[in-house]
Amino acid sequence: MSRIRYSKYIPQPLDEIDLEDLLNQLKEFFLESGFYSQFNPFAPSDQTLENLYQALAKILAKNEQVPQDWRDELERFAEEFPDGELGEELQDLLDQLIQRLMDEDYITTPQKGWNQPSELTDGEDAKPVGNVQFELTDRGLDFLGYKTLKELMGSVGRSSFGRHDTYHLSTGVQSDSHSRPYEFGDTLNLDMSATLLNAVKREGLAMPLNLEYQDLMVYQTDYQSSCATVLMLDCSHSMILYGTDRFTPAKKVALALAHLIRSQFPGDSLHVVLFHDSAQEIPLSKLASVKVGPFHTNTCEGLRMARRLLLNQKKDMLQIIMITDGKPSAITLPNGRIYRNSLGLDPMILQETFREVANCKKAGILINTFMLARDHYLVDFVKKVSQICRGKAYFTTTVDLASYILMDFMTKKTRTVH
Repeated sequence: MSRIRYSKYIPQPLDEIDLEDLLNQLKEFFLESGFYSQFNPFAPSDQTLENLYQALAKILAKNEQVPQDWRDELERFAEEFPDGELGEELQDLLDQLIQRLMDEDYITTPQKGWNQPSELTDGEDAKPVGNVQFELTDRGLDFLGYKTLKELMGSVGRSSFGRHDTYHLSTGVQSDSHSRPYEFGDTLNLDMSATLLNAVKREGLAMPLNLEYQDLMVYQTDYQSSCATVLMLDCSHSMILYGTDRFTPAKKVALALAHLIRSQFPGDSLHVVLFHDSAQEIPLSKLASVKVGPFHTNTCEGLRMARRLLLNQKKDMLQIIMITDGKPSAITLPNGRIYRNSLGLDPMILQETFREVANCKKAGILINTFMLARDHYLVDFVKKVSQICRGKAYFTTTVDLASYILMDFMTKKTRTVH
């Protein structure tokens, strides 16, 4: 017979820390785009456990649930990073906190035993493996998307969402609209009162009452469309220049939009395309670790890839949401080479870009451009794009970018489906 051994539970000082609240406070750290990287802003990722220790120390140093002497030590450690050191007891507690994040499936690391002493070091002097990379899990990304969406929509007075309503009527779930005669192909959602009334008008009050095809009446409902969206993110160098981080707000939009679609519009699809010297599609699971790079802006190639992705989607509506802060300064030549010119608006680059915009229009794809700069020549370029594809141009800031995109995504469908 198996035995179960019970031991006395000894509470730890950090056990009262709410993991969801902690994860929300770590949001800026998880989504950092290279703006605060002093030595190498184009490093592939700053998401190492060593940097996570520093981020946790900054947060816990301001948490009143932590004893004051520990808060002082955490603050010194964060300020002196990477040369600062923590006491053994506090180091163990931070290890336990990170392990809780892993146990709850918010973050993951490919290396097992990450907090164990190395075989090549003395156990007493060993430190946690600082260069171990970690990643946000799907659950962690979904949580950050939910929190971002709630914050963004709360700021504009919206707290609940519906599906994409249009002015069209179809048959399905009952609505307040009048019923109409049944037509072949309609959902057989009968208005029994109107159907029986038609039969009585035709035959009178007789039993049994014979129903004919022309007696059938069905309810009309608001037609709810499905939409395929490609979110195009400019990750050229200018997105973190001039004292402003523009790429992190764009990543927050992507996470919020992904959560909105997954929870409220399950029939919709969302793809993310980065455009720089060329263009590439990335999965949402990799979005948090993406950074800007020393790139030009190949808007044409981004639009071309977005068009190809959308043409594979069988949806009522196809749209591109493009977020950029600069002029198109590169194109892909027929031989595969990249032609670059960052000096002004190159006529050849503009011509190829406008040609791809026209191709999107022919394919029935709407392009909405969200410009994070207001130089006069950029304004003219964006207006021309909107004129060709009959889309919209928004000249926004990093503060109101997400609100504009989310509100536009939920409201404009009533004007584009026919």
